[in-house]
Amino acid sequence: MSNSDDLDQLSINTLRTLTIDAVQAANSGHPGAPMGLAPVAYTLWQRFLRFDPDRPIWPNRDRFVLSVGHASMLLYSLLHVTGVKAVNPDYETQGEPAVPLDAIRNFRQMGSACPGHPEYRWTTGVEATTGPLGQGVATTVGMAIAQRWLAATYNRPGFELFDYDVYALAGDGCMMEGISGEAASLAGHLKLSNLCWIYDDNKITIEGSTDLAFSEDVGKRFEAYGWNVLRVADANDLDALDQAFRIFRATEDRPTLIIVRSHIGYGSPNKQGTYGAHGSPLGDDEIRLTKQNYGWPEDAKFEVPDEVIAHFRNGLGKRGDEASTAWNALFSEYQDTYPDLAHQLNCTQRRVLPDGWDQSLPSFPADDKGLAGRVASGKVLNAIAEQVPWLIGGAADLAPSTNTRLTFDGAGDFSAEDHAGRNFHFGVREHAMSAVLNGMSLSKVRPFGSGFLIFSDYARPAIRLSALMEIPTIHIFTHDSIGVGEDGPTHQPVEHLASLRAIPGLVVLRPANANEVVEAWRVIMHLRHEPAVLILSRQNLPTLDRTRYAPAAGVAQGAYVLADAVDGKPDVLLLATGSEVSLCIAAYEELKAAGIAARVVSMPSWELFEQQEQAYKDAVLPPDVTARVAVEKASILGWTRYTGLRGQIIGMRTFGASAPLAELQRQYGFTPGNIVAAAKEQVANART
Repeated sequence: MSNSDDLDQLSINTLRTLTIDAVQAANSGHPGAPMGLAPVAYTLWQRFLRFDPDRPIWPNRDRFVLSVGHASMLLYSLLHVTGVKAVNPDYETQGEPAVPLDAIRNFRQMGSACPGHPEYRWTTGVEATTGPLGQGVATTVGMAIAQRWLAATYNRPGFELFDYDVYALAGDGCMMEGISGEAASLAGHLKLSNLCWIYDDNKITIEGSTDLAFSEDVGKRFEAYGWNVLRVADANDLDALDQAFRIFRATEDRPTLIIVRSHIGYGSPNKQGTYGAHGSPLGDDEIRLTKQNYGWPEDAKFEVPDEVIAHFRNGLGKRGDEASTAWNALFSEYQDTYPDLAHQLNCTQRRVLPDGWDQSLPSFPADDKGLAGRVASGKVLNAIAEQVPWLIGGAADLAPSTNTRLTFDGAGDFSAEDHAGRNFHFGVREHAMSAVLNGMSLSKVRPFGSGFLIFSDYARPAIRLSALMEIPTIHIFTHDSIGVGEDGPTHQPVEHLASLRAIPGLVVLRPANANEVVEAWRVIMHLRHEPAVLILSRQNLPTLDRTRYAPAAGVAQGAYVLADAVDGKPDVLLLATGSEVSLCIAAYEELKAAGIAARVVSMPSWELFEQQEQAYKDAVLPPDVTARVAVEKASILGWTRYTGLRGQIIGMRTFGASAPLAELQRQYGFTPGNIVAAAKEQVANART
């Protein structure tokens, strides 16, 4: 064996033993997959990946996503031995190791840079939060799309700023989850030849052999998707792996799937190839035997030979340094030659808006008929997108219904043939669409995706991950209530507002009319670390006369006093979101005529309201006014926070029904008359 071969094997075994020792120390984790996949990860990182450990966020780096997130110690070991530097929240390299050895020693412990599954923004070098299987691979489709769009938009002759590749390491679970099929279908359709998935075909899941539930030919499935499918019979065959990655790089007309046959728990004499190596420590005795098989010192723990560090520095490190240094020099020239384009790219990297981004925002005049929320949003979206060139997105086959098509000159459609288009067609794939948005956002463009609110059920897992990662994806959901009408309960979202509000870090906005839509978009565009869900009506909503009622700018505070008692001392509070705000305004006028002082509070975003100082919240919802009525065509869950236990909530306690909107409103009590009656009852109760 040559010295080079010795170093290869020593490096691979270092990755394996770091994993084994970390899982054993934590008494928790998954050693088997890293033990089997170490040669695959080693070959990719040391021989092919364009990644600079000293500049881990340079824009044209190759992306590596560990979709098998339970194998996290494989990634943490790589980040340690390659010497990746930590980056702070302001994206400034700090010079400290991202994963010091002490972090590995404290794997899965509070405060460690090595949590149980890879977490974006927690550990530098982790490109995406992974854990739920299938999410990682789906996210890489968005990264690959973003590269294509960035290249088509910003590359110029002699200035190839963006040509990076995207890799994902996936397992049997990823292939079983439906989201991977959605995403792979889209990637094949778009011919994303910069995308490579590596499938760890180890044939073991938690319950045992994959034969229990999974027997399809994955390769044939991906061939049907339009992928290039390669096979490596033995994960330990570095030459075969090398050849497969070279073929991927030479493939220009489709994405690549490399199916690698591996052995979970490789080297463990009693657990290799069994589910016992999947999610449990090997145990001290088995570790000694395994290390004997590797030719490793039996009692050495967390051993990292100096020659392994030097080997990675001379391979990945040197290659990455040369590539990033050349890129930075190229971008410096690009700034001189194309200053406007360079400024745009700097804005995208820092997630800041260009000057004048809101100069064309519309203002809607008072109109009793008004506009549907979705129609107003379409006008606002187009006005913003003309000024923010990297605001791009589309719909899950519903753009005509969600009004999310960019219609200005030059917007175009993104396709396999045209990568510069700004309108995206995600197909009927809500889950994959939302994961793709995550990948695009991680690549620093500003993506939006749209669908009907009822189908947020399909998108929710990826939306949740956007909140975990603190990335500003934009989700536009229309047809927001029983107002869908005759389509019936299968299409009428009832519990969906509550479920979205339950996600920490997600900003949910349900504007009441066209001018609140404008202000909602103003809030969304300023978000840098929070995803947003914009919830819009299908039906028309009256555009209020803002000379009679408060300005819509109050949306920025999440809730505001829209109409008030003459002396500012109301007897009853009427609280609502979305289309129900206009019902409360009508009830307010009736109550006023009857001599009852009411206050209407529009509450488009509970999350934003909760961020306000207590003095503001008390000014909007005076604690001494206990007579309160909340109105929302959705589940009543959560409203007692604002009504108190004695307040009344006019909401949905059942699913809806198939009927015209007017009839549904009468059936479920969403009428000004019912709100008036509830308010009078509340006032009477408060006075007794």
